[in-house]
Amino acid sequence: MSNLLWKSLVVSPAVLGATLLVSATAIAAPSATTQVSPAKQTGVTEVAQQPEVLAQTTIDQVNRYSNEGNQNNSQSQVTSVSQFSDVQPTDWAFQALQSLVERYGCIAGYPNATYRGNRALTRYEFAAGLNACLDRVNELIATATADLVTKQDLATLQRLQEEFSAELATLRGRVDSLEARTAELEAHQFSTTTKLVGEAIFGVTDAFGGTNGNNNNTVFQDRVRLDLQTSFTGRDVLHTRLAAGNAQSFALANNAGAEGTQTFQVGTGNGNNSVSIDRLTYEVPIGPANVYIAASGGQHSQYAAVNNPYFFDKTDGGNGALSTFASESPIYRIGGGAGIALNVPLGKGGGILGNSSITAGYLASNANNPGLNQGLTNGSYAALGQLNFSVGDRVALAATYVHGYNSGGGSLFNSTSAVNGIGAAVGTTQANALLNAGSSNSYGVEAAFRPSDKLSVSGFVSYHEVTGFGQNDDYNAWSYGLGVALPDFGKKGNVLGIFAGAEPYSFNRPVAGFVGNSVPYHFEGFYKYRVSDNISITPGVIWLTSPGQNSANDDAIIGTLRTTFTF
Repeated sequence: MSNLLWKSLVVSPAVLGATLLVSATAIAAPSATTQVSPAKQTGVTEVAQQPEVLAQTTIDQVNRYSNEGNQNNSQSQVTSVSQFSDVQPTDWAFQALQSLVERYGCIAGYPNATYRGNRALTRYEFAAGLNACLDRVNELIATATADLVTKQDLATLQRLQEEFSAELATLRGRVDSLEARTAELEAHQFSTTTKLVGEAIFGVTDAFGGTNGNNNNTVFQDRVRLDLQTSFTGRDVLHTRLAAGNAQSFALANNAGAEGTQTFQVGTGNGNNSVSIDRLTYEVPIGPANVYIAASGGQHSQYAAVNNPYFFDKTDGGNGALSTFASESPIYRIGGGAGIALNVPLGKGGGILGNSSITAGYLASNANNPGLNQGLTNGSYAALGQLNFSVGDRVALAATYVHGYNSGGGSLFNSTSAVNGIGAAVGTTQANALLNAGSSNSYGVEAAFRPSDKLSVSGFVSYHEVTGFGQNDDYNAWSYGLGVALPDFGKKGNVLGIFAGAEPYSFNRPVAGFVGNSVPYHFEGFYKYRVSDNISITPGVIWLTSPGQNSANDDAIIGTLRTTFTF
């Protein structure tokens, strides 16, 4: 039997190397690392291995490798060579493997009951396997079963231990280093349940074209968000987001609307980089439903599917389209604040309802205000209902209805992330201005189609009926848009996007000062260039025709260079 052990150790390092493979993740060296073949198992010059290779393996995995044979788990303990589905009695190393498995219990293989004896291994892998067998021998001796270990076996193991002493020392040193680093992180970690997700945007932008260029200057603006994401069960998430910024939108054709507003120009508070909590929400699955609760800063696009891939990014994030109009349908910007929402699947897979769900939400703008005509139910609110349907991962459709109530005038598209000084996030003054208290009924359809991994087409249409409580307050508004995105254009992670449509507009409002019956078309092109996993640069252009719905006004062109840092 000792001869079999000697053959297994000296002739086939791959046999011992498999002791390392107790899970699907092995400590594999990079391709540049020298590997040991069965014909060259001795006398190989030691090679350096990158520290990050072993750093990718957790402490638990390393411990499992070193304690192979000590586990009583039926999934990891292999007691017979026949348990390996890819080992046959005709294999040249069958007897050696059988000895190691059935006599010493040094081999565990992969979790899927395979051994994979044909793969090459590094000297470090072999050293880890040798270390596992040494631990197993020590365990046999300690449990009074030393009669299973012969003097020849011990001599062979001693020679191998001396041969691979450098590798064994290196492995143990790296494990000690990993354990020390882990202890340091645990001692100084911010929280065991919370991670920080940050975003910082720098934007250089200017408006051109006739009077628009004369009324505006080149500006350098910023916005920063720090999102503390806390999970108590591993499935829920509490968002506590801090935001600050100094960005403001341009004044176009003396219009007080929000045409051409860019995503980094929303959620900036008073615009002087003061810090505020702009989102406090909690999401948790309850049964088949996903529940969304907003205490502050809630938006419909935080819980409802907007179906605008590559243009929409995490509620006005810095990696999607430039403008708030191209980012998502304006219907999702009606109302916001505090409230609750549910997303419930309608089917359990298969059938016509298998890929559908229904979304319902209620957000109140002044839920914290106990004053007259304020609060959770008597103040301004917006209730959303949406039916979602998808065909595989290529087609997504949604039909959306939003009923809104405004208790004291303001803007129709008045999400809580509206631009400082404007009160609206998208659209013209005619489409936004609520002169008195009133209600609205809005209807929308959103669709996305991905014919290939390199092409995405998405669009929306929305119609809004506004009933004001004052004289001549009633009006209708329309909006529509279509976008084409080319992901991984030029480089993996890059996105080329083109979007066109009409920002929310309204004709023939019978109120003095609301003039202009031209459709305010919006054309936008941008190219997000991914510098690294954490940095992207997005140059782009926005072209607006008939600002303020008036063809007499000069077209506006907005040029932007946006840099986004995520961490």
